[in-house]
Amino acid sequence: MVFRSLTRLVGSREHVEDLAQEVFIRLFRGMQQFRGDSQLTTYLYRIILNVAQDEWKRRRAEQNSTSLSEPEANWDDRLPSGERNAEQILSGLQLASQLNESLAELSEAERTAIILFHQEDCTYEQIALVLRLPIGTVRTHLHRGRQKLRKLMQERISPCAKIAISRS
Repeated sequence: MVFRSLTRLVGSREHVEDLAQEVFIRLFRGMQQFRGDSQLTTYLYRIILNVAQDEWKRRRAEQNSTSLSEPEANWDDRLPSGERNAEQILSGLQLASQLNESLAELSEAERTAIILFHQEDCTYEQIALVLRLPIGTVRTHLHRGRQKLRKLMQERISPCAKIAISRS
């Protein structure tokens, strides 16, 4: 759960092990302060989010000093498995890449809410605790994030579909 959440939030698998280690160190150090007011998983998600936010800040600072772009997340484990031909595999990889690019364009709150709800199956209440926001605000972030994500994906998919249609 920690690795999956970090991969979704930071969009890169290359540093996930280091970030996960940071999560577990913070969890170990903070266990004495854990009051038990919420589930341990909620507390853990908050730590994951804090580590992800630190990584985002580090990347922004790094991006400001260099022109390197942020690496893409792999969504392979969310794509349907089974025997697929090369065209299906390529299409799935392109869709995953487009989804990752679209997610990266959302605000941090929208992206986090969508990932926690749709990828991690968290409830509104859990997300509200993790983000330290009212439930209504979480619902708003989810709604707006879904709308933006839908629009971004339609913009990305439409040109590809038009090219495929013109080739036939």
